[in-house]
Amino acid sequence: MENVFFVGNSILQNSLTKIRDKNLKPSLVRKHLSIIGKILLIEALKIEDIKLKQVETWFTMDNFPVINEDDYVIVPILRAGLPMMEGCLEILEDAKVGFLAIKRDEETLESKVYYERLPDLKDKKVIITDPMIATGGSLIKAIEIIKSKNPKKIISLNVIASKEGIKKVSKFKDVLFYIGAVDPILNDKGYIVPGIGDAGDRCFNTL
Repeated sequence: MENVFFVGNSILQNSLTKIRDKNLKPSLVRKHLSIIGKILLIEALKIEDIKLKQVETWFTMDNFPVINEDDYVIVPILRAGLPMMEGCLEILEDAKVGFLAIKRDEETLESKVYYERLPDLKDKKVIITDPMIATGGSLIKAIEIIKSKNPKKIISLNVIASKEGIKKVSKFKDVLFYIGAVDPILNDKGYIVPGIGDAGDRCFNTL
C-alpha cells in the first residue's frame, strides 16, 4: 500500500508502550499522545513543499525556507484526537483547526457523526488526528466528509491500527496515512488487541 507509511521512530514506540499500560494516568496518556502526534506530523511534513520568506536577522535581510502554515487545517476526531491536535499545533502554530465528532454504535459498530465544525477546506491540506484505526468506520466517515469540501490534500495521523482497519481505509488512494504501530486482531466488540483501550475515555478520565 503505497499511501500507508509505518513510522518506526524509537521515541514514538517508547511513548506508545507507556500508553498501552492500562494504569497510566489520564494526564500522561494525553502527554504521550501529543508526543506521538508531533512525531507523526514531522514524518508527514518531510515531503511537504516549502517557500522562501524574507527575515531580518541580526546582521542582514535574507530569504529562508518556511512551511506555509496557513495552508494547513488540523481536524481531530473528538474526543481522542484532541491531544494529538495539541502536539501538531506546537509545530504548525498558525494552522486552522476544525472538529469532527464521530461516535461508534457499540451494537452495530456503525459510525455516526454528531458534530461538525470545519473551516473552508477548499485547496487546503487537511491533517486528521485520530489515535486508532480499529474497524476503520470513523476514519472513513471523516475522510468522506473532508473530501466533499475539496481539499488539496488529506493526511491522516494514527497511533495504532488493526490490519483490517488499514485494509479498509487504504482504499482512499489519494490520502496519506502515517501510522505508529499495527496490532494483529480486533475483538468481537471491534477493539484493537492488544491495543490501548478506549483512548477518549482514557484521555479524559471517563472510564
